[in-house]
Amino acid sequence: MPTPLRSVLALLLPGLLAACAAPMASNAPVEPVEVGIVGLNDFHGSLEPPRQSVNVADGKGGLIAVPAGGAAWLASAIDSVRAKHPRSMTVSAGDMISASQLASSLYLDEPAIGVMNRIGVDFNAVGNHEFDNGQQELLRKQTGGCEKFTPKEPCALEKFTGATFKYLAASTKRVDGSTLFPATGLKTFGSGRNAVTVGVIGLTLKGTPNLVNPTGIQGLTFEDEADTINAAVPLLKEQGADAIVVLIHEGGRTKGEPNPQGCENFAGDIRPILDRLDTRVDVVVSGHTHWAYVCDYAALNPAKPFLLTSAGVYGELVTDITLKIDPVAGRVVSKKAENVIVQSVPYTSSRGPLANTPLFPQFQPRADVAEYVAKYVEASKAYTQRPIGKLDRAAPKADGPEGDALRNLIADAQLGATRDKGAQIAFMNPFGIRAALVPAADGTLTFGDIYLCQPFGNNVVTQSMTGAQIKAVLEEGLDDTGPKQALAPSTGFVFTYDPARPSGDRIVSITLDGKPLDKAATYRVTVNGFLGLGGDGFSGFVGKPDTVTGPTDIDALEGWIRAVPVRGVPQEARVVVKG
Repeated sequence: MPTPLRSVLALLLPGLLAACAAPMASNAPVEPVEVGIVGLNDFHGSLEPPRQSVNVADGKGGLIAVPAGGAAWLASAIDSVRAKHPRSMTVSAGDMISASQLASSLYLDEPAIGVMNRIGVDFNAVGNHEFDNGQQELLRKQTGGCEKFTPKEPCALEKFTGATFKYLAASTKRVDGSTLFPATGLKTFGSGRNAVTVGVIGLTLKGTPNLVNPTGIQGLTFEDEADTINAAVPLLKEQGADAIVVLIHEGGRTKGEPNPQGCENFAGDIRPILDRLDTRVDVVVSGHTHWAYVCDYAALNPAKPFLLTSAGVYGELVTDITLKIDPVAGRVVSKKAENVIVQSVPYTSSRGPLANTPLFPQFQPRADVAEYVAKYVEASKAYTQRPIGKLDRAAPKADGPEGDALRNLIADAQLGATRDKGAQIAFMNPFGIRAALVPAADGTLTFGDIYLCQPFGNNVVTQSMTGAQIKAVLEEGLDDTGPKQALAPSTGFVFTYDPARPSGDRIVSITLDGKPLDKAATYRVTVNGFLGLGGDGFSGFVGKPDTVTGPTDIDALEGWIRAVPVRGVPQEARVVVKG
């Protein structure tokens, strides 16, 4: 008996409907996919709270100083940002290691890498400080192992297994043209039609050779930043990148009231790089200057509509970046960012006690990271808690171009440590100081205190320079190339400069022990080894005759403070601004 038509339709209709529904579903609109990016930079092995604050304008002409930083608190802050984003990645723009706290530095920054493994970083661009112990030691940071490349012993506390995140070094080339680490990385979120891929380019500043010991980067070249980025963008697009994020260890600064969320009067060495970038770049996470900002760069250059961020220094802030990506068009349709202050614990600064504020969230230390850090801090106590002498007062760290008491104290220490080498003058660079010296109530300083101030381990060098050469190198710090950074001189040396005069001719007078410096005479001058190699742009110290190597900078400072019952912090002005 024939099957009734109605029965046939009943059997066929569900299949027909399903067949029709499939193409209809494939043509349905796809919503933008949100991806969170957690941005870091310049962590510098800050395992413990660095006893520094994030300053924010209070809107009344004053500042709110928020105590911030510390690895365990940073981990909690990052967790709080990730909780807002079901899809997220964590990136760093370099200087994760070196110039570190003693508990990290003593162990070759293995614990700094361990912290970032636990936090869950995905990519880290190399910074200049990544090269401080040489390229072989840096490669060990990635791959792990206990092979010895420095005077310090690797794996002193535990076996080091290397970074679980990927180093990126797009502009750092070997002799054969290969990059020291991969140039780029990719991370994909979701699947099918909702899948989106973020492409990452990581690199350091072209000027890295001027900032590190040449022996550590032998055979490496550092190529132009913008050219490197622009060459990588189309390659990432070919690999399916829907968004392009650049991690670059270069940066700038804002002017005006402190505002980690703003971009007021933004300037710096990164701007010429940014103005040349491929417009397909969506986000630039920057660093190096230790300055916090969030910039809609289109407001500065309408042809370059990307987001520019920096999270300051020492894990005191973390940047919460939100991208919305159209997976069909393969492009970012919206982006925003804010810097989150990693408020941690109160401390006593050179200006007195600094308490927490209810105006910003206070984070609690994440237990696993706190336990890990405590192991290294405890192991380093024999070094950090050893008393080394007394000061008559605190010596604040100043950021301005003029000299200050702390720089003068260090210059005096380096002069005192090299008198036996014939030294008559010593100079200290402002960027060679990381923290204030804040003694205990009875004036006592510990080795940990002075290490926070000078964590670099540079040997000091004494060399011969004419008076004319001394004037020329002082002019380098005051010219229009790079940031202004007056070298602080040792006792008896005073110079006056006029910022209104032409670049290269701003110094009005120089005296030594009350007498004008003789341009034709030869003097013995002491500086730290970083300056002696032309660091911070002071090329005038390079290649001078009769160079003799002295103690490390921190040994010089310890010896100077220890030499008297109570060392006075010098208060006289040695750098005078005319105006």
